[in-house]
Amino acid sequence: MDRRDFLKLSGTAVAAGALAAKKAASVEAQAAMVPLTAPPMTMVRIGYVGIGGQGSGHVENLLKIPGCRITAVCDVRPERTAWATKAIAAEGHPPPAAYTRGPRDFERMCETEELDLVYNATPWEFHVPIMIAAMKNGKHTATEVPAAMTVEDCWALVEAAEKYKKHCVLMENCNYDRAEMMVYNMVRQGAFGEILHAEGGYLHDLRSIKFADSGEGLWRRAWAMKLNGNLYPTHGLGPVANCLDINRGDRFDHMVSMSGPARGLQDWAAANLPADSPKRKEHYVLGDVNTSLIKTALGKTIVVQHGCNLPRPYSRINMVQGTKGLFQGYPDRVYIEGRGKADQWVQAQTMFAEFEHPLWQEIAEIAKGAGHGGMDFIEDYRLIKCLREGTATDFNVYDAASLSAVVGLSVQSVGRKSAPVDFPDFTRGRWKTQAPLPIVHM
Repeated sequence: MDRRDFLKLSGTAVAAGALAAKKAASVEAQAAMVPLTAPPMTMVRIGYVGIGGQGSGHVENLLKIPGCRITAVCDVRPERTAWATKAIAAEGHPPPAAYTRGPRDFERMCETEELDLVYNATPWEFHVPIMIAAMKNGKHTATEVPAAMTVEDCWALVEAAEKYKKHCVLMENCNYDRAEMMVYNMVRQGAFGEILHAEGGYLHDLRSIKFADSGEGLWRRAWAMKLNGNLYPTHGLGPVANCLDINRGDRFDHMVSMSGPARGLQDWAAANLPADSPKRKEHYVLGDVNTSLIKTALGKTIVVQHGCNLPRPYSRINMVQGTKGLFQGYPDRVYIEGRGKADQWVQAQTMFAEFEHPLWQEIAEIAKGAGHGGMDFIEDYRLIKCLREGTATDFNVYDAASLSAVVGLSVQSVGRKSAPVDFPDFTRGRWKTQAPLPIVHM
């Protein structure tokens, strides 16, 4: 080989190497622009942490879903892991390994057990440590709501999911409720035109639950002594965020938040607890009603409310306003210009025949009897299905971070006399190219 041929071949090799490097970078860039997927699995091995009221419901759901096994359980109360072990054995499954050595024993479970998914329904302060431990040890993870209580912890989840390439899913059951799924189907079909505004909330009298000597009463009331803001935004915000294609064409940009006085818990304690109860001496900073106003990058607006300390009927508000009409929840009703009588509501029930979400049509009978009207079962079913098929989960770590960030940001805004606060772009620009959520089936 002469010098000229050598140089020609060398140049070709360099060019080919550069082209390969460019192609690899392009593939990597494309991979970064799509939701995380992971290899499919025949059987999803689950470690469940926190088997209280909500956790036990999820355990019962998972035992009915094909293709998954609960192989480890963790709780600070041995009687709860014993209950789970009995329930699992009753379904003919091998007994799970039990972890009951205190509030951090989930770390030992994540380190030692061969699991595909670590799922938790624990007090809020444990959500992030459990999920980080799971991903660090090679497991996908899912959590009850909210995912995190600070913006810093939201970032910690995003960075861990990206670093370890593991699913980190916020299990927001209200995304799967019948009315919310129908509304999303109507939005996707253009029934309301372009969606410009939405409202959601969590308005629920929890006073007796917060003062109970069991369950959430052991920890939830304490947050009212520490933070003043919207401490539980995702039930109302999650479904309407889907209708606005948040993180899939738009994103939360900034927010202002304000809270009213704190009266409800003090008044309830004075009226219902003995005069010598130490609970009557507690000081609460959480305003009884918090209202937050979010503006998106595309200029859309969202109102999110939180109120759990006053007497009232339950409501998640669930309002979606478009250029052609709107849906308003509690009670569920619809107005679409040109359909029905002008300026008069139509009962939402009349819309199910035309707009019922196909997933609800297909799974409603199977989900009957499960928690919260069946939506808990549907969210569990969808998570296991996505993991088994190796597809992107319905909701990802960016959704978990964006929705949960309302907690920390609302506290910041309230503390600054309702000054605007910016949302981080947890997707780092990916929201501009992500496709909207598909209309999924069983």
